[in-house]
Amino acid sequence: MFNDDFYIGTELTKDQILEKDTRALAILKEYFNSITADNAMKWESIHPSPNEYNFELADRFVELGKKDHMFIVGHVLLWHEQTPDWVFQDESGNLTDRETLLQRLRDHILTIMRRYKGSVNGWDVVNEALDEDGQMRKNKWFEIIGADYVKKAFEYALEADPEAELYYNDYSLINPEKRNGAIRLVRKLQSKGIKIDGIGEQGHYHLDFPDVKELEASIIAFSELGVKVMITELDINVLPRPDQYNGADLSLNFELKKEYNPYPEFLPDFVQQELAKRYADFFKIFHKHRDKISRVTIWGIHDGASWLNNWPVKGRTNYPLLFDRQYKPKPALDAIIKIGKNKK
Repeated sequence: MFNDDFYIGTELTKDQILEKDTRALAILKEYFNSITADNAMKWESIHPSPNEYNFELADRFVELGKKDHMFIVGHVLLWHEQTPDWVFQDESGNLTDRETLLQRLRDHILTIMRRYKGSVNGWDVVNEALDEDGQMRKNKWFEIIGADYVKKAFEYALEADPEAELYYNDYSLINPEKRNGAIRLVRKLQSKGIKIDGIGEQGHYHLDFPDVKELEASIIAFSELGVKVMITELDINVLPRPDQYNGADLSLNFELKKEYNPYPEFLPDFVQQELAKRYADFFKIFHKHRDKISRVTIWGIHDGASWLNNWPVKGRTNYPLLFDRQYKPKPALDAIIKIGKNKK
């Protein structure tokens, strides 16, 4: 439906990669042409200990994508979350030094990217390096290496596979302060001659947030950097937000309360219609700026597999995607398809 505009991608779980969730795979083949793995390529999964790489699930993910002629996205090479403690420690358990950590990072990136060279089309090289104010996040990468760890990661990625697209991926980039921080980061990399092909705007949105005008402003602002713009990890939380939190910081989690889980059995029709309108509003913007956007990735195939069932409140019943828990299409899918068919 958007084949002439941009890729429509989705995220795959372990059961889907292993082809156990066959109903989800049928949906994948019919509606999507790009895939990203949820955890298969994250450091703790693929490189759990210093001398151990576990490629089984990542291999299956890539094989599945190639078999179905998908645009394959590797996710993620460097992140402060889901990275084992050993990466940052010396033999005594203290923080390691800059040179050792840089060597570990280079070995990790080269080992993984060279294995999938020519198969994985693009990589989320660095994920979530910025705080909400647009300043560098004070994570262990920053603490040990310094701010140039982002530059180093992109240099190693280019060394590993000069043909792959290289991305920076982050959430809350519709917020002006954080967006401006990302723009400064990309411009700094570009000024040093670093190859960066795209910005991934994580689309963890809500029924009342963000304003579509802010979303449009962010797409335009990033496109003016001369890079591709991608909407990644798109889902729409239909449940109340604790403290009205709009980000995607995995370190946060709130206690399960009844008011945070108002639809444990089913989603009322009026909310279904709100969700459909929200998706339609977003896709109108995406299509309007199809000359700037290269990919829109929905973060999951069906509601039952969404991470939003357990974040930021564990044990909720959420309904953020285009297919329900019975794998049936929701009104939101119809709304998107209408935009694809009626586009001018």
